[in-house]
Amino acid sequence: MNAPDHHIPKGPRLTSLSHGGGSDCKIAKEVLTEILKNTNKLPIPPELLIGIDTADDAAVYQLSDDIALIATTAFFMPIVDDPYEFGRIAATNAISDVYATGGKPFNVLSTEVIGKVLEGGESVCREAGIPIAGGHTIDSVEAIDGLVALGVVHPKKIKRNSDAKVGDRLILGKPLGVGVLSAALEKEQLSGAGYRQMIAVTTKLNTPDPDLTAMDGVHALTDVTGFGLAGHALELARGAKAGVAIDWAKVPLLDGVRALVEQGMVTGASGRNWEGYAKDIDLPADFLPHDQALLSNPRTSGGLLVSCDAASVDDVLAVFKQHGFGAAAEIGEIVQGDAARLRIH
Repeated sequence: MNAPDHHIPKGPRLTSLSHGGGSDCKIAKEVLTEILKNTNKLPIPPELLIGIDTADDAAVYQLSDDIALIATTAFFMPIVDDPYEFGRIAATNAISDVYATGGKPFNVLSTEVIGKVLEGGESVCREAGIPIAGGHTIDSVEAIDGLVALGVVHPKKIKRNSDAKVGDRLILGKPLGVGVLSAALEKEQLSGAGYRQMIAVTTKLNTPDPDLTAMDGVHALTDVTGFGLAGHALELARGAKAGVAIDWAKVPLLDGVRALVEQGMVTGASGRNWEGYAKDIDLPADFLPHDQALLSNPRTSGGLLVSCDAASVDDVLAVFKQHGFGAAAEIGEIVQGDAARLRIH
């Protein structure tokens, strides 16, 4: 089914001007690890509460006893053809990393200032209640947009991706499948309903974060982005020095994505992700190839992945529901043994 004209603007398609789009542009995990292998030799001040050693969502630097600064940057090539929607998605994606660290965003710097793209980013910043305080421009052969997002958090309220505990339950805030929809869009095989679904989920701010951060039973947070559900679940496992078990039947998926995967609508990053961490994953014998692609599929502006104690599950789900995340679901747990392994059942 060809994509309707209403979401393909006149002129060159943005997605045709770049070699990848959204979180599909991320460098493969094993390549990034090799690039950064010597950074631990740099001096680390005690005020740096979160650096790059745990592959967390943002850096956090303590300014005082009560305030820590969260800083993150996220930018990528177009995932959609509409410049306004591209700007909205890029802004939502960048601000998400502040939420995923337990903080409150207060400022952003724009890395692109062209027309409708900036207008789209401004609309999301307005929704989040923050200004664009400055920016930077580059002359590039490919379209790129993103933000430097800044936030604040009390040092004792930081939510790291490395603080999950054995026995914790995992709750996923947004359904999987954005990468599949974006692949279908690029191939002009995405329906109007699929496009509207894609825009709705990628521009939805992770606003449950402040309420989740205030809960003592919430131990760890991250957001599911470029490395897919499997990659980010493994990051939780490494931090906890434990294993992760996911009940695949409970993982929420966007409407229609299974059928699209069966038609070959997958991004190149899905395969690269799988090559990077397949050795750390145990699959059931009847696990289907298209489910494997969904497990490793990159997410742009992904949902929060929450690690909380069993007694907090209902409260966490209630918070998600209050903020309009009706698809949020408990999908697994942190388990003893099998350190840094993911088991799908």
